[in-house]
Amino acid sequence: MTSTTPSVQLVSDLVTRIPEFRGVYETHVFTQGDVLPHVFFWDVVQGTVRSFLGEDPTAADWRRTLDFLEEQCCRGVLGIDEVIVTSFLGDLPSPQEPGHAIVHQLGPALSAKFVRIRPLG
Repeated sequence: MTSTTPSVQLVSDLVTRIPEFRGVYETHVFTQGDVLPHVFFWDVVQGTVRSFLGEDPTAADWRRTLDFLEEQCCRGVLGIDEVIVTSFLGDLPSPQEPGHAIVHQLGPALSAKFVRIRPLG
């Protein structure tokens, strides 16, 4: 029996909680042959920012995604934090890019981690 890593469990929990990501997940697994959380989260960032900008009415509501990630971030699980910090917060738009204002919507735990890795935004 194989145990699921915290980062793979994060992806599974995200898709369960926010089913709008299921199609992206299925494409990801088909393309990659497995769940690669850091790679998958690139698509999560893109979908979340498109939702924030109102560019994709079929995307998961960005608020639900941020709420989910805030809850996960508060758990203090290393594998989960690595994915959230590196592959979500680290990939949010830069100050000169469309959608950067989403960083002002981060919850307290996400915001604290964001400021540590990107003090200039």
